[in-house]
Amino acid sequence: MPPRATDARRAAVLGQPIAHSLSPVLHRAAYAELGLTGWSYDRFEVDEAALPGFLEKLGPEWAGLSLTMPLKRAVIPLLDEISETAASVDAVNTVVFTEDGRTRGDNTDIPGMVAALREHGVEEVDSAAILGAGATASSALAALSRISTGEVVAYVRSEARAAEMREWGRRLDVDVRTAHWSEAARALRAPLVIATTPAGTTDALAAAVPERPATLFDVLYEPWPTELAARWSMYGGAVVGGLDLLVHQAVLQVEQMTGRAPAPLEAMRRAGERALAAR
Repeated sequence: MPPRATDARRAAVLGQPIAHSLSPVLHRAAYAELGLTGWSYDRFEVDEAALPGFLEKLGPEWAGLSLTMPLKRAVIPLLDEISETAASVDAVNTVVFTEDGRTRGDNTDIPGMVAALREHGVEEVDSAAILGAGATASSALAALSRISTGEVVAYVRSEARAAEMREWGRRLDVDVRTAHWSEAARALRAPLVIATTPAGTTDALAAAVPERPATLFDVLYEPWPTELAARWSMYGGAVVGGLDLLVHQAVLQVEQMTGRAPAPLEAMRRAGERALAAR
């Protein structure tokens, strides 16, 4: 049974660094819209070494946690169970405390990516390209396993990263081919391009955007738009941004932690947009 609106419950986002996180803005907006007046959502700077002690001190008032780097893998051995989605990429971004005192880990980044793409009309693609090979790239591959029917080309800087992406492809049953980053301009002609790299990394590719680009999913939300996303939009291509991903994965977190569904997507998006505009 969902908690009463007046129940005092707590949730938070953990990570390092964490001061930049928009999660408190999004979750608090959801609580306000849902009338959960007794709920609070905070942020805590927690590294891998401090995580076990932090979890041990949490009381029964805690409903859940959002996790960012570097905790998404470190938390796994500390939990009672994890979902198949989280296990598929060895990464947990959501912890829910159940009524019987157990801890369950999930990954809402993957279905969040799929939901963000569907919101922009991307239901299925016959091929895709991924720029980068970090943790977000593995989540992107997992999302593509649900919507791509053909080859995914990952553009990376080293053979070690290439081998990792091919291994993720095998685990996720995705046909992955790798190419060197020096050839990344070719990626921009794919039906779907997912950029998973840090800020500034794709700026040099903006000049290579084709005249009629398809869909770009750039996981960054600050600074926004990136040079690549701005040029993509200028040429009439569809752009899915990092805030889209952040909001959709947060919607799923709110639903799991509060037991209330659907979570207020548009109210959360507006709160995120206002917070970014104020920075």
